[in-house]
Amino acid sequence: MYSLSTAMPLPPSKVRPKMTKAMFGKIMLLGLLEPVIDQNLYIMGMKNTTATFAAAMCNVLPAITFVMACIFGLEKVKLKSIRSQAKVGGTLTTVGGAMLMTLVKGPIIDLIWTKGRTGTHISQTNGGVDLQHSVRGSLMITAGCFSWACFMVLQAITLETYPAELSLTAWICLMGTVEGSVVALVMERGNAAVWSLNLDTKLLAAVYSGVFCSGLAYYVQGIIMKDRGPVFVTAFNPLSMIIVAVLGSFILAEQMYLGRVIGAFVIVAGLYLVVWGKSKDYKSDTKTPSMDEQKTANFGQMRDASNTNDEENHKVITINESTMK
Repeated sequence: MYSLSTAMPLPPSKVRPKMTKAMFGKIMLLGLLEPVIDQNLYIMGMKNTTATFAAAMCNVLPAITFVMACIFGLEKVKLKSIRSQAKVGGTLTTVGGAMLMTLVKGPIIDLIWTKGRTGTHISQTNGGVDLQHSVRGSLMITAGCFSWACFMVLQAITLETYPAELSLTAWICLMGTVEGSVVALVMERGNAAVWSLNLDTKLLAAVYSGVFCSGLAYYVQGIIMKDRGPVFVTAFNPLSMIIVAVLGSFILAEQMYLGRVIGAFVIVAGLYLVVWGKSKDYKSDTKTPSMDEQKTANFGQMRDASNTNDEENHKVITINESTMK
């Protein structure tokens, strides 16, 4: 369904940079990392473990992205700086809050809209998962999160030389469609039933995932990533757990637990620290010139004005001499 995301208008050629072999190689790698490797490993890992465990493991994405961004020079960290401490502490706090929200339940909180309603979701337990499948699934999910973090960092690097977010999104979705089709043909050879389409919730989920979760998400995060970097984007990933918990409480009548509420507050606190630290970075990049810089600029302006006056006086003298002759 990534092909649906490629049916978007491309920006004018003046905005879209020239395609080179190196740039095309980066786009091919982007299409392989996130749409193909990450999502397939995540689904396979969830089949070998549980949905709760998979959701908890994916919350380490901000921490992995933060480390990789520091390695590639996209994020500067000074341990003596308060804003750097806020970014590190906020990232760890966000991950901890997501883990707390996923793994800790606590007492049930009675809400008005959930009284007298039975949840329509199916709760999963760890009873049918053995140790071998659990270890295999954990490794798959961890590898998928690492691939996702690599995608974020590589997208930020690519946008520095290819600053056309919409065009880059279309290329990533197109490459993801081609590469994903090749992987599916190899892995599902001889099984033609997997290619059949039916008008059901599976088709709706696939269309929604391809258009919104991939196409629109790549474009929006690319716009934000150009100014704030990949760490700022991935810091909001655990926030989706809060949204899911609230919507599940309203739509599916899921019970709200105290652990989820505490974890939500911890996530919000961690996000505030990250945003505060990144805002200081943004201000430091666009700060006003210092007094010495202003004095230097004023001195340069005065010198230019003096040189201009000397040139004008020289012209006047030359004219007067020619007049006297």
